[in-house]
Amino acid sequence: MGRNCVIFDASLELVYSALVRALPPQPSWRAQTIAIEDPGPLEAYLPQTPALAWLRRGDGMIGLGEAARLVGSDWATADAWWREFVDGLEIETELPGVGGPMVFASFPFDSGNTASPSVLVVPQVVIGRRRGQAWVTTIGPSVTRLDPPSRAGDRIEPPLVSGVTGRSLDRQQWQRIVAEAVERIESNGLSKVVLARGVELTTESPIDPRWLIGALADRYPNCWTYCVDDLVGASPEMLVRLEGGLAMSRVLAGTIRRTGAEELDLKLAHSLARSSKNLIEHELAVESVAAALAPFCSGMNVPDAPYVLELPNVLHLASDVTAVAHGDVSALRLAAELHPSAAVCGTPTDTARRTIAELEQLDRGRYSGPVGWMDASGDGEFAIALRCGQLAEDHRSITLYAGCGIVAESDPAEEYAETEAKLVPMLEALRVAH
Repeated sequence: MGRNCVIFDASLELVYSALVRALPPQPSWRAQTIAIEDPGPLEAYLPQTPALAWLRRGDGMIGLGEAARLVGSDWATADAWWREFVDGLEIETELPGVGGPMVFASFPFDSGNTASPSVLVVPQVVIGRRRGQAWVTTIGPSVTRLDPPSRAGDRIEPPLVSGVTGRSLDRQQWQRIVAEAVERIESNGLSKVVLARGVELTTESPIDPRWLIGALADRYPNCWTYCVDDLVGASPEMLVRLEGGLAMSRVLAGTIRRTGAEELDLKLAHSLARSSKNLIEHELAVESVAAALAPFCSGMNVPDAPYVLELPNVLHLASDVTAVAHGDVSALRLAAELHPSAAVCGTPTDTARRTIAELEQLDRGRYSGPVGWMDASGDGEFAIALRCGQLAEDHRSITLYAGCGIVAESDPAEEYAETEAKLVPMLEALRVAH
């Protein structure tokens, strides 16, 4: 096995309590990856804080400790910083092409209109599993043998909610800005704009992010469950995946709430697929993604028509755009070019972003910004931070976000109802009635 910063016993459980915050990488630092037997649920190894996670269908990665952190950088600086970090490491692996050093990252929706900076975190330890192969990667200087490993403590159930505060406009005020957005669409060349709401829940005791991660991963296995710097959610929308030169972006635009009755939901799916309002919204989103990818890719495939993606709470119109990426481009660079897509901003982009800043009256923070991970080769995955909540520093409150796309045919009351449906995943995870 060689020197490593974790030692596994027969139970293959991880030591996390001995991890310490590390300095930026020195010439003697190493990144080591070893194969392990299946460790079971990855979230079981997370400490209560800080928690780093990226999970889907039981696979993914969780991160423990911090080898390095970069806060408040722009895209180009972040990409260059990660490349420099990787260049300063001696990389050893038992599994070529699997594991290795990784960075978890989260960016704001609009860096010019938020108090929330971008965050990149390099964990000291990553436990991962993909396609049946499990591994551990460690980063740091030479270390000594640790005590026998143990899992993290049990997840703490959500505390009682002691207060609910609107972080944005109330129902009537929000519906009025939707009507104002429709008027602008009809008069000034705006085709679509996405408007969001925020709701803050205050709790009697701190919220355990591990509970939210586990609940979301269990309830929404087809989504990407993430936690980066206390932004926790389960996104159905893959902004970009880059793997072995192949880029993929999943576009979601057009939504309807499910009833829970199979026959009625089938009728709703047919209705959604024929809805002119939703099809227009979806077409605009797909066009924006294809246009952003084109300068950096070749051999692009854009589906002629969307399919209906079924989630436990809603139905979405979805399209998967694929392309072959140029050899020198990273997942982070593609995410920077794709963001903000029409699915979370609108079109034309600059006009929609100005309209959001003027009408929305909400600091979105990192909601609807890119969130994900990247490895040493530049491959990685970045989802759009949707169906999420931002925990306060003391974990005694959480702000939930939801938004919807406004086009000329939008009805303010129906759009408000759509945001209510999109709050359901986080409310369920927090065990709040809805």
